[in-house]
Amino acid sequence: MATIERDKSGKVNLDDTTTIYCSIEHAQSIGDHVEYTLKVQRGLANSDKAWTSKKRYSDFVALDTALSITGITLPLPPKKVFGNFDREFVAERKQGLQQYMNVVLSQPFLSSCVHTKRFLDENNYNLNWQELALQQVAMFFRSEPKWEVVEPLPDIGWRIRKRYFNIRPGELPKERYLLAWCEHGPDQFLSDKDVAAIMRLLPSFGHPYLYPIEFGYANDTGGLAIRNFFEKGTLRDLICKAKPKTAFLKKYCSPKSVISLPCQLIKVLARQILDIVKYLHDKHVPYGHLHSCNIIVTADNKVKLLDIENSLLGLPSFYRPFIVEFKKINTLELVDVYCFGHVLFEMTFGRPLRTPTCDNFPPQCPAEIRSVLESILTSEACKNGLPNIGDLLLHPLFSDVVLPAAQQKPTIKIPSKLKEAIKTAKDQIENRLQEEQKEVHQIRRRSKAAAHHSSEEEKKKRRKSKKKSVAEDELNDNQPKSCESPKPEKKTTISEAVTSELSVTTSAIPPALPPAMAVKANVGPAISTPELDVTPTESQTAGRGALLSGISGFKKTGLKKSDTIDKSQPMI
Repeated sequence: MATIERDKSGKVNLDDTTTIYCSIEHAQSIGDHVEYTLKVQRGLANSDKAWTSKKRYSDFVALDTALSITGITLPLPPKKVFGNFDREFVAERKQGLQQYMNVVLSQPFLSSCVHTKRFLDENNYNLNWQELALQQVAMFFRSEPKWEVVEPLPDIGWRIRKRYFNIRPGELPKERYLLAWCEHGPDQFLSDKDVAAIMRLLPSFGHPYLYPIEFGYANDTGGLAIRNFFEKGTLRDLICKAKPKTAFLKKYCSPKSVISLPCQLIKVLARQILDIVKYLHDKHVPYGHLHSCNIIVTADNKVKLLDIENSLLGLPSFYRPFIVEFKKINTLELVDVYCFGHVLFEMTFGRPLRTPTCDNFPPQCPAEIRSVLESILTSEACKNGLPNIGDLLLHPLFSDVVLPAAQQKPTIKIPSKLKEAIKTAKDQIENRLQEEQKEVHQIRRRSKAAAHHSSEEEKKKRRKSKKKSVAEDELNDNQPKSCESPKPEKKTTISEAVTSELSVTTSAIPPALPPAMAVKANVGPAISTPELDVTPTESQTAGRGALLSGISGFKKTGLKKSDTIDKSQPMI
């Protein structure tokens, strides 16, 4: 099982947007059921964060029942009354369950929901976040008694740790406000004191395209923001014709009918979105959370941006699993540009883009919109770099849009000390993103190299190279035997034998006598010494040759072994 991830302060430091991978390793019959061993891994870059989980078929059925609210038909293998333990059936069901998990984890909405997370990682997702959020809200109401909870709104958002409540002020019982509570996220680099200070400043932020915040509050656990409840819902509710209070999975995963917005309205709304996002970045307020659920469109076709507090609370972006794949999307401004491309795609075609990139757009896409989408969402654009917000505002699709004069003057005032802390936190958020992008890039390179090395084409090349090398070695081994002439044995010639014999004979002649003895020797009668004939005869040559060959063929092993008796020691 996975361990609960906490930082040094004891807070849960887990990124819920990190992609989870699952593979069913094997199946084993235990008692009256079959147990499947799942290997689960959180993220490519976190290859060390892997664990195993034991599941029964009934657990998969319970997960499928929870996901049935989406209206998506998932390929869960059917039940079987008899023969559940047959080896072939167990292997077939194991393969079917693996396909089922692949489909679930390939859907962004399904893979990020609490049901899937709890199924694969029970240790980190076994809490009742609605109850925990209600406790925090009750503690807040003690200091702000004018607010009352009307009803909880469970599961209307996609974030697991963010909970919503319908509230009202005590003096205005018919008014409805929306309270959103969320725990601190993994990108919280501001101190608790700075977060509380900036959350108190949020109601003073004003812009024509920013949805106002009535009250902001934060403690060491998380933060909350109170806004006026908008009955018509968000931009995605408008596209999907959904009611804002309906559960997220039910209204967005498989909507019954959708609409795409007209081109002129898309131009106006997109121009307003770019305007407010550029203003936030110019004021050094990090955002990075642009998507259709964070945009409200009023009756007069004006954009209102939501959830400006998300980055201050350290929450990761909805599209972060896509963003970590591209090293060029390495700043929060470029993150918002990439997210803007997804929003533009959804407004144009009436459905969200569920893949990181798109290289082929439907033919009904207008040419001007296609140009913008190609500069943001194609694989080439994400690989080579995206335009910034200023470049997009100069595009012909937006440059000729005339916005009405703003009735509200934009105001965002932050103390200089707090502004420096926010800027430092923004840099740290970008650094964490860049580090994860590097790790993902390195892992993908190694995986690609390993896949290339194990490919059939590469195996054939290695086998061919090995055969060629073996053939060359055999050729080299056979070449000296067939081509090179053997070295002749060295034979002793007659002249060499005579010279050798002469040297032996000469060395055998005694040395000359001393002078005194020579005188005595001359006293007697003279003796005639015949002249030495050194010319060898044929018999001498043959005998000397036999002698030389016998000497050269001498072997010690042919000698008879003898026993030595040592008598050198003195006798006592």
